[in-house]
Amino acid sequence: MRPANIERKVLAILRTLVEHDEPVGARLISHDLKSHGIDLGERAVRYHLKIMDERGLTECMGEPGRVITEAGRSELQKALVSDKLGFVMSRIDDLACGTSLDLRTGRGKIITNTSLVPADRFTEGLEVMRRVFRAGYCMSDLVAVAKPGERIGGLQVPAGTVGVTTVCSVTLNGVLLRHCIPVRSRYGGLLEIRGGKPYRFTELVGYHESTLDPAEVFIASKMTNILAASDTGAGTILASLREVPSVCVADLERVLDQYTRRGLGGVLALGRPGQALLGVQVGVDRVGIVVPGGLAPIAALEEVGIPTVNKAMTGLLSLAELRSVWTM
Repeated sequence: MRPANIERKVLAILRTLVEHDEPVGARLISHDLKSHGIDLGERAVRYHLKIMDERGLTECMGEPGRVITEAGRSELQKALVSDKLGFVMSRIDDLACGTSLDLRTGRGKIITNTSLVPADRFTEGLEVMRRVFRAGYCMSDLVAVAKPGERIGGLQVPAGTVGVTTVCSVTLNGVLLRHCIPVRSRYGGLLEIRGGKPYRFTELVGYHESTLDPAEVFIASKMTNILAASDTGAGTILASLREVPSVCVADLERVLDQYTRRGLGGVLALGRPGQALLGVQVGVDRVGIVVPGGLAPIAALEEVGIPTVNKAMTGLLSLAELRSVWTM
């Protein structure tokens, strides 16, 4: 059995490889690891990569560097629970810091989710998703679509499928941070809709205590009723709760107004300092914000029997590369 500290280094390298679309060399891997607080020099990285090649976790592509193999992806998914715990929160923080959207110019990168939809049902699925977009249970009506063989969100679209990118709710975190508003993502959950308005959370998963993205879990478990909420005003949608310091409320409202003007937005509810919001208590001197899940339109596809493969927070994409779902 290999020592746990070595396995953790292997997993860290695998996570780094997953985040890159192209082969990566030891120097870049070492640099990326340092940004995550892991001090592993180039020589040490090469040593681990050689072992990982032998184990079939990585493949050497020559001068450009290594890529992760399917076996490597499988190993990453089965990583030590203690190492995976809090990985979702870490991913949220990393991507939020990488968000570069300038609300004044509309230029910069935002955070996206990526989903794969059967190509022969994409047209049907697009109409289903539009019902959710029309109701506003999404972060934005901006999307990007990729054909088989093309890359989107760091993933290559397999034959027989269409890649769909949606705006991730964590984009809001990044925008707020750029405006010096500290934000904390607390829960992802299921939000009951009554009379077309948010009523209460019925299920919650804490980001700090989870090894999986809550939205992916709820979609796979078929626990949503988003189409009913969209069509009749009564149902259950994907949503998440964030907190900001109450002293930032005035700045928060100003930023949210600019955010909406850029075709983003999606805020379902804004709480009051120290008071519970939709059944969830927030911290002292904190204000709660509830936003819909970025994968909400995709969850609707599962509700009508269209199978999907989903990956939340796949990476950063220029806002200019997305277009309104109504122009497709």
